[in-house]
Amino acid sequence: CKHTLYSSEIEKMVKGEKEPPFLKSVSTLFSTRGFSRPLVAFICSITVTNIVGAFIDEVMERGGIMDQFTIDLAGAGFEFAILLGGIFIGGYVDKTKQYKSVTLGCLLATMVLLIPLGLTEHAIGKEPILLVASLLGLGLAAGPVQPINAELAVDVAYPCDETAVESLQQIGGNLISALLVPLAELAAEKDYQLLPTFPLLASDIRGDVVLMTVIAALTYWFYTGFDAPLMRTIADSSGSTTTTTTEGGDETTTTSLAMTASVSPSSMATNNNSSGESSPSSEISSSLS
Repeated sequence: CKHTLYSSEIEKMVKGEKEPPFLKSVSTLFSTRGFSRPLVAFICSITVTNIVGAFIDEVMERGGIMDQFTIDLAGAGFEFAILLGGIFIGGYVDKTKQYKSVTLGCLLATMVLLIPLGLTEHAIGKEPILLVASLLGLGLAAGPVQPINAELAVDVAYPCDETAVESLQQIGGNLISALLVPLAELAAEKDYQLLPTFPLLASDIRGDVVLMTVIAALTYWFYTGFDAPLMRTIADSSGSTTTTTTEGGDETTTTSLAMTASVSPSSMATNNNSSGESSPSSEISSSLS
């Protein structure tokens, strides 16, 4: 990826910039600061939703829902909740750029809402209403993580090819979830007893839910370390961008910023090319919540 900052994708097209080969873009993306965390969050989200969707019949039967039509309705509700979450929560993040705080909130909610899908309290028995409510809540929480972090990955990796970013996330997400589905199927055959010596609190939880909860928890822990500048936001808020070529064919870019963007601590030096004089470097710094 060339490190030339344009104010928009249209400007890149007008200037005739060609994107590098896909494999080269992938190599560059993995070396880009902050890219790995939205990638992992995206993979976590698609893995959880794919596993739950693949075993929706078994999930519903655990809660005492045996009628196939009701199971189908619950599955449709889960997919619809994913869509709604992407629209409303994703729309909020698109306006506020609160990628980190919202993603962490969604991952935390995902961990909590996964537990009722595999937990059976012996004293109470099966709880179909709680199960369906948790399923719909899971769709609302886990689903938006994908579009939010697809957008974040594009933002931090700018000016890398957006197609390469999104393709890498889709390939990684679907590949890893496909590998984990058989593992989840094996884990579903195991029940783990909780507090068996306390009759009122004794319960058991299925292995596949434990697996997904651990994945979400590890992703949450890894994601807390996100701290990278939003390069596309910086470029979009620039007043003007000039690209020049130095000896040897290397391109350098000078950018005059009209406003500051909400990004993690970083700085960017700007020069005045028209006068040939250097202006003081300006820092763009603020942190993602």
